[in-house]
Amino acid sequence: MPCKRIIPCLDVMDGKTVKGVNFENLKYAGDPIELAKKYSDFGADELVFLDITATNEKRKTVVDLVSKVAKNIFIPFTVGGGISDIDDIKEILYAGADKISINSAAFKNRELISKCSEYFGSQCIVSAIDAKRVDNDFYVFINAGKKNTGVKLLDWVKEVEAKGAGEILLTSMDYDGTQKGFDIEMLNLVSNNVNIPVIASGGAGPFSSHFTDVFSKTNVDAALAASIFHYDTLPLSKLKKELKEAGIETRTAYNIY
Repeated sequence: MPCKRIIPCLDVMDGKTVKGVNFENLKYAGDPIELAKKYSDFGADELVFLDITATNEKRKTVVDLVSKVAKNIFIPFTVGGGISDIDDIKEILYAGADKISINSAAFKNRELISKCSEYFGSQCIVSAIDAKRVDNDFYVFINAGKKNTGVKLLDWVKEVEAKGAGEILLTSMDYDGTQKGFDIEMLNLVSNNVNIPVIASGGAGPFSSHFTDVFSKTNVDAALAASIFHYDTLPLSKLKKELKEAGIETRTAYNIY
C-alpha cells in the first residue's frame, strides 16, 4: 500500500479557526497560526487552510493570515476560499502556499481549472468538492454548502479531472462534523472512477479505526480531519502510531508528545 497522508484542516472565519456539524453551528476551535505550527511539529503530512466565508462574502482569502501560517510550518500547505482567478492564485502562492483549492469558482467558471492548471501545473490545483445525498444520488453543492448545483457528483469529478485538476478534496456534507467515520460509499464512488488522488473529508472521529477503514476500504490517498485534532481527542502522534501498527504507512514519521 502506498504511503497515505493525514491532513489537518483549518476552517477559518474572521481570522479564527472554527468547526461545526454539517456545515452549521460553527464554534471557535483555536488560533490558526498556533494550530498550524502544532500540526507541522507533530507529524502532519500536509495542511489545508480554508477561508470558509470568503466566497459568500464576495471577498478574497485573508492573505496576511496565510502568510503568517506559512512562516510557521514546514509541510505542504493548501489554501482555499474566495479564489477566482489567476491573480488570486499568484497572490496566495507568493504568500507561501504550495497548492490552491478551488471550489465554487470552478463551478461558476468552467474554464478556470483548465487555465490554472496550464499556467501553474496540475500539481498545484486541488478541486474541492462538497457533496451530499439527494433523492438516492450524490449532488454537488457550492457557496459553502448553501446551494445545490443540481449536478451529480460523478459527472463533476470526471469533468474536473478532464480539465486538469491534480487532486480532489471531497467533503461529505452528510458526515461533516459527525465524528461517525468517513463516508465510504461516496468515497468509493469517486476514488474508483478517477485517476487522480482523492482526499477524504467529513466524518473523522476520535478512533484510529475510522482512518484504517477509509484507507483499507477505499482507494483514497489521504484523509483530512479538523475537530479531532483541534481538541486533541485523537492526537496526531497517537493516530500515526496506531496506523503504523495496522500496517498503514504515512508520509511523515510520527512523534510522541
